[in-house]
Amino acid sequence: MKAALAIIASLFLATCAQPPSVLDQILQAGELRVVTRNSPSTYYLGAQGPQGPEFDMASRFAAELGVTLHIYSVPTVGDVIRELKRGRAHIAAAGLTRGGVLPRRTSFGPPYQQVKEHLVFRMGGSRPRSLAQANAGHIEVAGESAHTATLEQLRLRLPSLAWVENSTAETDELLNRLSRGEYDFTVADSNEFAIGRTFHPNIRIAFDLTLGKTLSWAVDSRDPALLNRVTAFFAALTADGTLASLLDRYYGYTERFDYVRSRDLMAHVQERLPAYREFFQEAAKKYGLDWRLLAAVGYQESQWDPTATSATGVRGLMMLTEDTARSLNVADRLDPRDSILGGAAYFVSVRDKVPRRIAEPDRSWFALASYNIGFGHLEDARILAQAHHKNPDRWEDVREYLPFLAQEKWYALTKNGYARGYEAANFVDNVRSYLAVLEWVTGDANRPAPPSL
Repeated sequence: MKAALAIIASLFLATCAQPPSVLDQILQAGELRVVTRNSPSTYYLGAQGPQGPEFDMASRFAAELGVTLHIYSVPTVGDVIRELKRGRAHIAAAGLTRGGVLPRRTSFGPPYQQVKEHLVFRMGGSRPRSLAQANAGHIEVAGESAHTATLEQLRLRLPSLAWVENSTAETDELLNRLSRGEYDFTVADSNEFAIGRTFHPNIRIAFDLTLGKTLSWAVDSRDPALLNRVTAFFAALTADGTLASLLDRYYGYTERFDYVRSRDLMAHVQERLPAYREFFQEAAKKYGLDWRLLAAVGYQESQWDPTATSATGVRGLMMLTEDTARSLNVADRLDPRDSILGGAAYFVSVRDKVPRRIAEPDRSWFALASYNIGFGHLEDARILAQAHHKNPDRWEDVREYLPFLAQEKWYALTKNGYARGYEAANFVDNVRSYLAVLEWVTGDANRPAPPSL
């Protein structure tokens, strides 16, 4: 009898026990499941694996938890929301606008990026000055997106406002179709537009539909533990400057990228790159580099013209000086393979001078600046940055001081004197821009979804 009562009591207590929190389930399983979208502003496969701002943040969060990240992409924002509703992901890190409709037991995490919603048009078309003027044309937006919700709100002021919701295309595809003239206008968040204009240089902002919104993760909030951990994660990421650095990696170059360079690059990717891609890949394999980075340097130097020659005698696809070519045993600077292999060897030689404590991608940006201006001048800029209480191991801080090397009151204080530091800063900006395009147009980010939780 006593044994039976003990069994009944244990069963009763078991039924009353609290189930493990979502965070505990993640920790016990050793896996964080994150759903995202395949786009240059969220997640994609680059030369060395997955990347994108959402991937970088999600991988940092998983590392903080001490678990494996399982990230997968779905086609649209609507699909992201459905994945959350089905319980197939713990977090949606997909460039979601805070304030949209989420499934039950799902909440927005803290905001991590401010954006505006642009009405976008194509160069050569008529630029509307008001929503009423835009309404005379064809407006197409992503279905089930925050943009449709914005237009719904605006229709309260302009009842005749009409648009087409595309349920199968995301903003990057809509920008592509707009650039081809398939319709008159679309709506894009400012971060999506910033990257999109790199690929579609003929798109322009007509005006802003909203003054500002924020992006956030959507988090399984059946209990508060995971949401609290996400909130603490972003607070720390913001406080130590990591979030700003991460966003600059993907968006910093876009403000300094112009229409002509972008237009020409997209044409040359099709017309010129195929002839030299194999050489870039060969050199990258030999020196342990990303071939797209070498290609981006080559494009900055010569626009992939193996016969390029400067007034100072620098020649070839990678624009090597005669002394540099000789030191690298490059027999013929005008031979594209020799030039690319020589450029790769030279890049590695200058990168090796950059302190190894500097993390990527900043170490590569420093190496590029050194490739352009010389390591001594780069060190001068780092010293100036440190003297002004900036971080000499952070590219954006040092970039700010590179132009000072052309000002006498500053270069007089340096060991190596005058240098056209602004050119080195622009050199790195341009290479980063070209690299971003090459990573996206040559990447693929399709991964299967996980089973339901």
